Amino acid sequence: MAQFQYKARRRDGQTVTGILEVADRGAALTQIDRLGLFPIAVEMAKGAAAVAAERPSGAKVSWTESLPPSIRPYFNRQRKPKLQELATFTNQLANLLKSGMPLTVALNSMTHLETKGISAEVSRQLKQEVTEGKGLSEAMAKQPVIFSDLYVNMVKAGEQSGALVEVLRRMGDHFERFSEVQSKFTSAMIYPAFVCCVGIAICIFFMTVMLPSFLKLFDGLHVQLPLTTRMLIGLNMFFKHWWWVLLLIVIAIAILFNRFRASENGKRTLDHWRLNAPIFGKVMRMHIFGQFTRTLSTLLQNGVPVLTALNITEQIISNSIVRDAIARTRQEVTDGKTLAQPLARSKVFPQLMVDLIKIGEETGDVAGALNNLAETYENELQLALRVMTNMIEPVIICIMAMGVGFLLISVLSALFAITSSISAR
Repeated sequence: MAQFQYKARRRDGQTVTGILEVADRGAALTQIDRLGLFPIAVEMAKGAAAVAAERPSGAKVSWTESLPPSIRPYFNRQRKPKLQELATFTNQLANLLKSGMPLTVALNSMTHLETKGISAEVSRQLKQEVTEGKGLSEAMAKQPVIFSDLYVNMVKAGEQSGALVEVLRRMGDHFERFSEVQSKFTSAMIYPAFVCCVGIAICIFFMTVMLPSFLKLFDGLHVQLPLTTRMLIGLNMFFKHWWWVLLLIVIAIAILFNRFRASENGKRTLDHWRLNAPIFGKVMRMHIFGQFTRTLSTLLQNGVPVLTALNITEQIISNSIVRDAIARTRQEVTDGKTLAQPLARSKVFPQLMVDLIKIGEETGDVAGALNNLAETYENELQLALRVMTNMIEPVIICIMAMGVGFLLISVLSALFAITSSISAR
């Protein structure tokens, strides 16, 4: 691809300049005509001046853009964006297209917008592919780290139906909803995790700093110490002299657990436990069912065929039990059956989902039924998270209190034993 600097006139007579990345001068003239401009001069751009001319005055220059093009990709490694970052990118692009901008101009503007988590190079590559005549979905498919199959297929459906802006807006809402659910789940676990860390830190501080000082008081005193105190001293001596044995045990358990989790049977066992565990299991079920119904509804609403939609939804579900049930459902739908029947036979999905999908099939509005289900499960997820948090907090506090209480009783009982011995003498 080459860069061509052009000077052209708008229909109102105003002169504009810019840079195009196209294959040759003929492609540059074609693109200028698509922009509704009358070309005055088109010539090959040279060096970094091409990039500088394209950027508005005052825009920030990334240090990687000063590198030679041959090595620049190695420093522009793109990580997988977060859902909120993807939602921001999608909404920005939808707003630009809704304002009447052509796709290439909108993508060019996206290179100058600050989108956290998605570099300007992504929009620049999309613009280059679209300028060459490829569709936006085809260009996005070449960047799977950023744009998933869900994203690409929805954009493709929007292009085919002529409702790309509406599809982008729905996707932006879709990613924002899932981002909100994730943030709520994370927030619900912050306080219990904080209490655990504080409790563990108190125990470590007591065992390593305070307990040795108390042990010095017991040296030289021929007093029968209480059982709890002897247990505490034994634990202290074990951690002091045999800590490496505990470390080896922890490492061995971690290795065995990772091997078990990586195996097919191990993964299915853990996924089955996650779905059926007390309290936590309901949270996982509501999250997975909400993710399944919301994603499938969004795909169907935007014209994606049901088999393709099931295939995409299957790929984004992490639980192997539910994923296998979706795969079996997709296979039976391929054979001509309805969606509700194989979902019911899987024994994985709740009866409420099956009944509402069946009603949606009878009324011809499966996407609407799935959307209602998604809202139901998302509301139940918030309630389940609240219940789980309210139950976990007192349990953790009780465990921490028992640990700290054991330490205090061990020390105080020893002090009482020494005091009684001295008084007896």
